[in-house]
Amino acid sequence: MKTVLTIAGSDCSGGAGIQADLKTIAAHGLYGESVITALTAQNTMGVAEIVPVSPDFLEKQLECIFTDIVPNAVKIGMITGISQMKVIKKGLEHWQPKHVVMDTVMVSSSGRKLMEPEAISFYQKELLPLAEIYTPNLPEAELLLKTTIKTKEERVAAAREFALQYKGIVYLKGGHEEAFADDLLYLDGEPVWMLGKHIENPNTHGTGCTLSSAIACGLAQGFGAEESARNAKEYITGAIADGMNLGKGNGPLNHMYRINRSQPGF
Repeated sequence: MKTVLTIAGSDCSGGAGIQADLKTIAAHGLYGESVITALTAQNTMGVAEIVPVSPDFLEKQLECIFTDIVPNAVKIGMITGISQMKVIKKGLEHWQPKHVVMDTVMVSSSGRKLMEPEAISFYQKELLPLAEIYTPNLPEAELLLKTTIKTKEERVAAAREFALQYKGIVYLKGGHEEAFADDLLYLDGEPVWMLGKHIENPNTHGTGCTLSSAIACGLAQGFGAEESARNAKEYITGAIADGMNLGKGNGPLNHMYRINRSQPGF
């Protein structure tokens, strides 16, 4: 049984964060573990409150994971501040997991800031270089690179710059575009376009969490970066296209869409 660890915040409504990650891992037939960085009070309409986990407790969680059921891959999502980043950096350098996928989440889909502004510089210099694959969306890439990204040529240039700065593989998500859903994987100095049709579904809460976890699942199973990315895009496209409609706002995906709905409980 292959295992994936998610280091992220909890979403009590189940659509994003730890809960979305564990659903994704289970949907891929893998064993999921979690290290929680923060408790959040949120739902499909937004984030009401965030309570960060203490650095000491964060470190204890990591120690419990890596001294027992060692993960084959790690996905990292929401980190609230520098003190947590120092703990995660120390843990990654000490335990040396084989695969690390970094979802560069800094702002929620509802617009709530999830990372302390003063922590962004530390995040860029100390934590990002420790990952193998990064999955920024266009606004996150613009923030981290201090640039604007409009055209496909600018997306290629941004992915190249991101890869040079942080020495990893970049999966630049294109879901913020209205006309198409083309993603860009920048691998070994070459752009690889992953084309997709825009799906008319406003319920996309947790897409970033889900995609990065799906990529981590592929890596944990021994697939290469490109195959893991393609499989993850296929999975998330299906989860969006399923059309599940829950909540009053930006609803969640159906992470379990591949399960036959004729089974009991569906």
